[in-house]
Amino acid sequence: MGIQITPSLLNADFANLAAEAARIPGADWLHMDVMDNHFVPNLTLGAPVIEALSRAADQPIDAHLMIADPDRWAPGFAEAGAGSITFHVEAAAAPVRLAREIRAQGARASMALKPATPVDPYADLLPELDMLLVMTVEPGFGGQKFLDLCLPKIRRARELIERSGGEVWLQVDGGVSLETIERCAQAGADTFVAGSAVFGADDPQAMVDALRSAAGSALDS
Repeated sequence: MGIQITPSLLNADFANLAAEAARIPGADWLHMDVMDNHFVPNLTLGAPVIEALSRAADQPIDAHLMIADPDRWAPGFAEAGAGSITFHVEAAAAPVRLAREIRAQGARASMALKPATPVDPYADLLPELDMLLVMTVEPGFGGQKFLDLCLPKIRRARELIERSGGEVWLQVDGGVSLETIERCAQAGADTFVAGSAVFGADDPQAMVDALRSAAGSALDS
């Protein structure tokens, strides 16, 4: 599996999500941030919007659930058409059971860690996951500055993934741009969420291509 760029529609025009998705035909996934104003201090969209966009867009949906009680709600996002579902371990009561339920629904199971959440306590959970998300900003709002202090955790996560021997993607989300993506790739990330960097560009698809090239160059150096 090579570099994957998953633009966050949190920074897109919510009134025209299908048209915004069409502006980035080369994106590997569409990252949809689901916030409930409980787990994070923001309120965005829910399963009905993901269901509508999954019918209208060519790219698969990567649903990032920043919500309380994901054990109850996450499987429903697979039914709504999300191909990958990320829950936060800080909010999950039974993360192993939840990951298995997501997979049983036919979606990829992903677990997210906030910046202050260490990765080592969850090393044994990696075989239950298809992707691990290391947040590089505090979840809740787009446009935040990348937290360099998360780079050691990305490196450690890559070490643990390699040790587990599984095919687990390592995603980073928060402040990813042309200025930061190379550091993330060098630390071991292979899947990148970029919101404002993509939809703030004059040509979003050209930015997707540029981000992919920068990450690939970092891996080759």
